[in-house]
Amino acid sequence: MSFREQFVIPARFRMWSLILMGVGLVSILAGYFIYGTGDEHHQARFWGTLLYNSVYFLLVVNASMFFICATTLAMGGWQMSFRRVTEAISVAVIPIGIISGVILLALVLGHQHHIFHWLTPEGDKILEGKSGFLNPTFFIVWTILSIGGWIFLGAKMRKLSHELDNREPLSVAEGRAYIFKNTIWGSIFLVWFALTVASTVPWLWLMSIDAHWYSTMYSWYTFASSFVAGVALITLFVIYLKNHGYLELVNQEHLHDLGKFMFAFSIFWTYLWFSQYMLIWYANIPEETVYFKHRVQGPYRGIFFLNLIVNFIAPLLLLMRRSSKRNYTLLVFMAVLILLGHWIDFYQMVIASIAKEHVELNFFDFGVAAGFIGLIMWSTGNALSKRPLLARNHPFFKESVIHHT
Repeated sequence: MSFREQFVIPARFRMWSLILMGVGLVSILAGYFIYGTGDEHHQARFWGTLLYNSVYFLLVVNASMFFICATTLAMGGWQMSFRRVTEAISVAVIPIGIISGVILLALVLGHQHHIFHWLTPEGDKILEGKSGFLNPTFFIVWTILSIGGWIFLGAKMRKLSHELDNREPLSVAEGRAYIFKNTIWGSIFLVWFALTVASTVPWLWLMSIDAHWYSTMYSWYTFASSFVAGVALITLFVIYLKNHGYLELVNQEHLHDLGKFMFAFSIFWTYLWFSQYMLIWYANIPEETVYFKHRVQGPYRGIFFLNLIVNFIAPLLLLMRRSSKRNYTLLVFMAVLILLGHWIDFYQMVIASIAKEHVELNFFDFGVAAGFIGLIMWSTGNALSKRPLLARNHPFFKESVIHHT
């Protein structure tokens, strides 16, 4: 049986990716003239929108490489039939990482203190006490190292995978050596991921907007949000390729497992959401409740609880049944809903801290998001077209072919 191993980018796919990127560029230009040239509040609106969109989509595409490395260390083979999809999505870390890095550095070097108040700590004892961590030098250095590390280590993992495309099947000894090398580099990526996404990066990029407030669960909360959205993005690309006659070895068993990941990590995200909120609500300490005051009792109340409905109630009700995780239409619907829901989550994480008095969610936000979606489509499509879709010579490839959940 022959398989379609070379992806050819459909004209419609390429057209839509370019249209969406164009919408994003126009939205940024329009947003700059509407908000970016105004007073501090308008400038905060402009830069805040660029901040949460860039960070959200960067963490979502970076979740694909986390998925690869985590399954590598788990000695999992079930995902090998669509591994090239996850690799292709992770390539988007390069352009989005560069864009995010420029935005983040511009915030600090441009002295946008109306977003990062810790840039002017003078006279504020709390901010002065945190200046050892919250200072421009550390922010800039750690931002560059974090994004650079993701790009370098991701490229190394993809290179190891592509090495097998132009050689004969591995012997048993060669296979063991290859798996060991993958495990080593996958471990390094996961350690770096833990030092960045699972700890420092959310503190620096997002939580420091509310520099007087902190939560020990914030980084895990951010990770859970971006990872479940990352799995949803993988699911969308897998189903898209299946519907266009590719990935013949991917079946309902693989989609079922991706559905289980979306369901499980939606529950995990909810556990962290509840734990963070409940402990602060129960203690009722003013220094802690200040973060939730305008989110629960103020103008963001609707968005705050819509966030819970979309990211918990919907996955709980729709993905609990076995049959729903094997229904392509329902999986596509849930994947889109999860991506949208956690985009809203990042919106309220950032904008609700910048503009506390009123909610602003308009075409500017959606336009910038459309630009990043188009960039992901363009980058992933190009990456898919350059390599075979099947990692035939991988030692665990057969395990994916005969996978049964």
